[in-house]
Amino acid sequence: MTEVVSENSEVTVLLVDDNPQNLKVLYETLKDKGYRLLIANEGQKALDLAHRHQPEVILLDIMMPDMDGYEVCERLKADQATADCAVVFLSALDDLQAKVKGFSLGGADYISKPFQSLEVIARVKTHARVIRLERELQARNRELKGDQARILNSISEGIYGLDENGVIEFANPAAAQIMGCPVEELIGRNFFETHFATCQEGQDGLPGHTTCSQGVAENKRNIRMLRMDGSGFPAQYRSTPKLDQGELHGAVVVFDDITAELQSEAALEEARALVQEQRDQLAHASRLTTMGEMAAGFAHEVNQPLTAITNYARVSKRMMAKEEPDLGLLGETLDKIEAQSHRASEIIRRIRRFMKKPATGKEVISVPALLEDTRQFAEVDMRNNEGGIDLSVPNDLPDVTADPIQVQQVALNLIRNALEATRSADASIPVHVSAELLGSSCVRVQVRDHGIGLPDDAEDKLFLPFYTTKDEGMGIGLATCRSLIQAQGGDIGFERPEGGGACFYFTLPVAGSSGAPCAPEQPSGFEQG
Repeated sequence: MTEVVSENSEVTVLLVDDNPQNLKVLYETLKDKGYRLLIANEGQKALDLAHRHQPEVILLDIMMPDMDGYEVCERLKADQATADCAVVFLSALDDLQAKVKGFSLGGADYISKPFQSLEVIARVKTHARVIRLERELQARNRELKGDQARILNSISEGIYGLDENGVIEFANPAAAQIMGCPVEELIGRNFFETHFATCQEGQDGLPGHTTCSQGVAENKRNIRMLRMDGSGFPAQYRSTPKLDQGELHGAVVVFDDITAELQSEAALEEARALVQEQRDQLAHASRLTTMGEMAAGFAHEVNQPLTAITNYARVSKRMMAKEEPDLGLLGETLDKIEAQSHRASEIIRRIRRFMKKPATGKEVISVPALLEDTRQFAEVDMRNNEGGIDLSVPNDLPDVTADPIQVQQVALNLIRNALEATRSADASIPVHVSAELLGSSCVRVQVRDHGIGLPDDAEDKLFLPFYTTKDEGMGIGLATCRSLIQAQGGDIGFERPEGGGACFYFTLPVAGSSGAPCAPEQPSGFEQG
């Protein structure tokens, strides 16, 4: 065996011939072409060199002692390390049968002796380039398969590759972990029979069946799948058709055990219900607090009609004591008694309506009527703060969907704050309450005062619990207002209007509207009071 290595050795060529003269000619022909050249003068040595160096091209003489070129070729192709080498036979045999035998054993080409240098150079160059490209392609394919395997192995969801009958052809480690058995035991099983208890009744309608049989993608949640031990678990899955040039070859099923997810959702729903209950209790407590602060004013308001009723009753008794009572005047006096009793009844009715705990659910309400009702309710605050309320609401304003008690509580809270802020600034301008339609799905209500305004840093914390700008405030009023308005599908905020003071606003969804929820935004052309 002789080994000669050229300086430029990107491509390796093995020359095999028992005739030293032929080897010399081949070597002289290829030595300056940039190949790494290996030389062997017998079959076994050629096999050893080929196994060690894995040449791209082997020029192989057929007629050799001990082991001819056919056997060498056959053993090269049987060795995984050398199977892809391009074997070019060299022989004086020029009959068709010899060539056919060579090709049948895996030979790539055939050069007849005596060979021509240019022919040898051209054939070697061609086969070397083909083998190099094939090896690069194989390396790239192995790299891609490796990447795919790493990706599939790293996915936490289970993945099945099914044939058109639902037989599992591929399963990733996550699928094996979810199902509680090795991947090898999943391969070859029928997906429907293994994982669905109702398969005995027929496979139609089972998850993934339509994808396998008709190529229709599916996506379902909270289905029940069986593990290998027969235990069940809730799962979500997606199945997509496996296509090759438009022909259906089964489906790829991605699934996951959502037991923990469903438990978290249930816990979250319980927490939401608890928060809602606490929010309702807080809102009710806020109304009771408001009611306590207003009790003295209401006592005075109710006392007025009761005093009037008492006086009118005394007058009526004196008129009836006369020998000839003026029945007409008596009737007018009784009418006044009735009117005053209605007034007292209305005041008590408003108090009871405000005090009651709101029923769950929303209703369609008229914003002008609700704000007028709120304005009347705030008359006590107007007197206490020596202020006024200017209500400006268009008649064609659409109705909104909300809880009227909660919205009235928010509006009353904002109006009371505005009256107090106006009095603290010794201003006499009435508080301006207005409403307008925003787009087609929201109604915006705003309360503008002419008080001293809000601190510069109020934006970030004004609606946070326990933040207050009042000396005796608890800081829960605006926080409660925000919770109440957001529960209606609206939002609440404030602005710093030109001319000082503050402007609080809230939005409510128009009844029957759909689309984006009401969000705070600056209305175009909104009138500042």
